[in-house]
Amino acid sequence: MQSTLLQSHAVGFGRMAPTVSVANIDRAVDFYTRVLGFSKVFENGSPVGFVILEKDASELHLSLFKSHKATAQNVAHLMVQDAAALYRHLEESRVKIIKTIRDADFGLRCFVFADPDGNRIDVAEGL
Repeated sequence: MQSTLLQSHAVGFGRMAPTVSVANIDRAVDFYTRVLGFSKVFENGSPVGFVILEKDASELHLSLFKSHKATAQNVAHLMVQDAAALYRHLEESRVKIIKTIRDADFGLRCFVFADPDGNRIDVAEGL
């Protein structure tokens, strides 16, 4: 069901970037840049409390929340071109895998890993 606004107005949507809370921003930036190949393109605060990371078409915002506790829910969904290669790389990098790679009946090769703060990232590739 579309909202009245969208039915009566042409509203274009641009990119959407998830914000992930982290307890240690330096550790998180190190993980996402060193292990996943993101580049830091923006930081804010003194000390730094917010960072924007980019890789290809993906953007991720990290926000410092010192009492952050991870949940059992996925915080971001990352579409990739070679899920199996990323999975192998994460295993070799000793990243915690939450759900092993599988070809799902909904048409995706997918798995879930956790960053150093326990944030769950769902990774998928269309089959």
